[in-house]
Amino acid sequence: MLFLQGTRDALADMPLVQALAEHLGARATLRLFQNADHSFHVPASTGRKDAEVKSELLDVMAAWIEKVIARA
Repeated sequence: MLFLQGTRDALADMPLVQALAEHLGARATLRLFQNADHSFHVPASTGRKDAEVKSELLDVMAAWIEKVIARA
C-alpha cells in the first residue's frame, strides 16, 4: 500500500496515518509531502509550486509501482 500524504492535510490526522503505516510494516509505504494540503497544494511562501509537488508525487508513485512489479 502506498500512502501519499501532505503534512498540512486538515482531513487526515498525521499521527494516525503514521501509526497505521507503522502497524502495516513492510506492506505500507508512507511518503510525506512537506507543507502540502489534501490536494497537494503548497503555499507560495514555501518557494515551491504545486506542479513541482505533483511531479514529485508522480515520480514517487512510479518508483513504487516499479518496485511492486519487480517483486511479482
